[in-house]
Amino acid sequence: MNLIKLSATTSTNDYLKQLSAKQSLKDFTAVWAEVQTKGKGQMGTQWKAEASKNLTFSIFINKKELLINDLFGLNCMIANTLVEAFEYFKLTNIYIKWPNDILSYNKKIAGVLIENNIKTDGSIQTIIGIGINVLQTDFDGFPNASSILNQYGKEIDREELLIKIVSLLEDRFVNFQETIEKEWQKYHEHLFRKEVVSTFENAEKEKFNGIIKEVNRQGQLVVQLEDDDLKCFNLKEIKLLY
Repeated sequence: MNLIKLSATTSTNDYLKQLSAKQSLKDFTAVWAEVQTKGKGQMGTQWKAEASKNLTFSIFINKKELLINDLFGLNCMIANTLVEAFEYFKLTNIYIKWPNDILSYNKKIAGVLIENNIKTDGSIQTIIGIGINVLQTDFDGFPNASSILNQYGKEIDREELLIKIVSLLEDRFVNFQETIEKEWQKYHEHLFRKEVVSTFENAEKEKFNGIIKEVNRQGQLVVQLEDDDLKCFNLKEIKLLY
């Protein structure tokens, strides 16, 4: 693993994109910044974290084994990697909230942003942005967010956590195509509120009840509605209220 440490940058994802455009990077090059002034979340949202208390980093991957049809499988793999890393540090009740937020009980402690660049030769360059709330204690205005310290009373070494995540991800890529089915299975084993009646809100702010059945291979959330019909939802078409 090639680790680049920065005191501050706008976004570790953007930093890696700019760096990879200038020079050839080794797979699993990671950029860790103590401060991100424009950290990114899903669908253009912003990831906010206190300086020097959390872990915000990005990982560069450019693998020929990665195919377009595997992109949500990659999402599953990354979410599973985070779950396994947290369990390594004896953190319990870890769940994946579709598509790739990581929850402790029902509080968000980590988020993922994956940016793929599909090249003309069919190869895919991937940059994985990960934000983990480690030591932050104040989440005023964000009632669904928390940190490892708040949830478990543990002060985990941030660099040790980063190295563990990257090493686990490297191991998973050794036999990526052979293990992808297991990744799907493990993803669903940790899927938050799977097979439980939950309340959702659609894009029109209408609330309804349903049961999460699975996430399909296109990355859509499959929900069983009250009339027993199954409906597939894309990101931002539905919000789980919890």
